[in-house]
Amino acid sequence: MVRGMVRDLESFNALDAWPVDHVSAAVIAGGELSTHGDIERVFELMSVTKLLVSYGVLIAIEEGVLELDDPLGPPGSTVRHLLSHASGVAFDSPAPQRKVGERRIYSSAGMDILADKVAGETGIAFPEYLRQAVFEPLGMESSELWGSAGHDARSTVADLASFARELTAPRLLSQQTLDEAFTVQFPELIGTIPGYGMQKPNPWGLGFEIKGRKSPHWTGASMPTTTAGHFGQSGTFLWTVPGSGVAAVVLTDRDFGDWAKPSWAAFNDALWTEITDS
Repeated sequence: MVRGMVRDLESFNALDAWPVDHVSAAVIAGGELSTHGDIERVFELMSVTKLLVSYGVLIAIEEGVLELDDPLGPPGSTVRHLLSHASGVAFDSPAPQRKVGERRIYSSAGMDILADKVAGETGIAFPEYLRQAVFEPLGMESSELWGSAGHDARSTVADLASFARELTAPRLLSQQTLDEAFTVQFPELIGTIPGYGMQKPNPWGLGFEIKGRKSPHWTGASMPTTTAGHFGQSGTFLWTVPGSGVAAVVLTDRDFGDWAKPSWAAFNDALWTEITDS
């Protein structure tokens, strides 16, 4: 588990002005760790859950449990389609809402389909598989998947800092697999991001949202188009810029809303500027 503060960041000062009761944060940059707030406090992650679950699925792929282009979900859909929200299944139902590959439909149900498949193939309940494959080797002792693979994990900043470090220098996955996860899948697809509306196009990797040229965007205007991560409706987000050695996680206890859009973008812009200018 990653603990403690190694480096001070002025950008963290802005977090204290956010209209939330509790906020915790961590940044990995150049191998150094900076933290803010109570990094052992447990928060609900909501859709940041998808990053952890996707990582578990990618590990299952490397273990030979399934393959990216195996059929799964609606007819014509594959594991790759489900990981990149291109299978056509609805947000909260495995029923198809669109044809496969027609639209980027943001779906928690797709994550549940993936989790059920891994569980069926391994004979291990997916929350336990995720614990063994991701949480345990990364020392994420306070993390758990307690419900839907799409939005029902809880964790701490301390734990997610360990996961963020994994994204900058993978030990559980090959670099090739992680690079594929950060690569836009089905790049022509358009679709809606909750809270931000229709995006044309709406780039997504394997479980990771890719910023691309979306504007406005929760990661901020100044950040690279390759920025990959996810935010959650519980007021949480995690991002990394592939190849930079930089990753950040912020957890709060206030649901995403109008307060979050300017606060998150301004914080991430300031943070990225501070890190890259130092």
